[in-house]
Amino acid sequence: MDIFRLGISFLLLLFQFDELPAQQKGDSPVKIGVVGLSHSHVHGIFRRPDLGDIQVVAILEPDRELAHRFAQQYGFSMDMVFETMDDMLEKADVEAVAAFGSIYEHLAVAQTFAPKGIHIMVEKPLAVNLAHAEEMEALANKHQIHLLTNYETSWYPSNQEAYKMLHIDQAIGNLRKAVIHDGHQGPMEIGVNPEFLDWLTDPVQNGGGALIDFGCYGANLMTWLMKGEKPTAVTAVLRQFKPDVYPKVEDEATLILQYAKAQAIIQASWNWPFSRKDLEIYGQTGYLVAASKTEFRSRLKGEKEEEIRVLKDRKPPYDDPFSFFSALIKGKISLSKHDPSSLENNMVVVEILDAAKESHRTGKTVKL
Repeated sequence: MDIFRLGISFLLLLFQFDELPAQQKGDSPVKIGVVGLSHSHVHGIFRRPDLGDIQVVAILEPDRELAHRFAQQYGFSMDMVFETMDDMLEKADVEAVAAFGSIYEHLAVAQTFAPKGIHIMVEKPLAVNLAHAEEMEALANKHQIHLLTNYETSWYPSNQEAYKMLHIDQAIGNLRKAVIHDGHQGPMEIGVNPEFLDWLTDPVQNGGGALIDFGCYGANLMTWLMKGEKPTAVTAVLRQFKPDVYPKVEDEATLILQYAKAQAIIQASWNWPFSRKDLEIYGQTGYLVAASKTEFRSRLKGEKEEEIRVLKDRKPPYDDPFSFFSALIKGKISLSKHDPSSLENNMVVVEILDAAKESHRTGKTVKL
């Protein structure tokens, strides 16, 4: 009887263990190295609640004053802060890195960490130009790592609903036109930190101004909506409305992307009166508008008025870049070929941005 009771107790223990959250089952967090602290999006990784999916184990930041400021704000030890990527590699055990430095530095991140089999996520866009992007792509493929590009809009339920209604529900017929607006009043005007402003307004370190900063969003979303199809031609008009504020780069960019059976107009600006990230899709029989992260509007064939909905946030790990990155590394989810975060998508994005620069330089439409 004692043996029988012991067996029952053991089975109950197993059952209770099976009901524990994944983290308590030994599903250890992905060890992340943060490469750079100058990009203001880096606050997201320190401010997020501890979900047990990632653990920041190392930080690279050569600017000691900036590192001290973050250490005081978020309570981490300066012992985990390194001044070079090689030093981080030698002294810290990292499985993945998240890059929050200049866009120009993304190539060096790939050159350093990819050969060690360390997965990489960079802030948008992937690279300053196609030459950098192609080298990064080759490194990722050779060393079989994940190389993701993070966009805030990838986690918007409104954009996901637009994709679903367009492609899965086929609610508006074929896509004919998309109009995409992104930007704000300007980085100086909204008060970004000086370390960020320094390279964000540098044509080498950022690759450009508003075109790179916000034009990438539209190129990314359109490539996703077109399931990876490249535009046949790109026409761009770049303007400098505030040369006294941004003397080195454009603060206004309008792109027209031509496809075989569709057109996209991308308006990226540091001159909007308010911050915005919105998407309009027009089909043969209706339209879809992702007006903000959660506000969604649509009007379909036969409807006299448009429908307005407020959507709920997406469920983990599809609501947060770091949860998504962790789940992908652990093999819990897979990445579709033209997902907004994917390397395939973002190679097309950089090609579009390069074509836009060339169009502005020559005053002509650039064919891809």
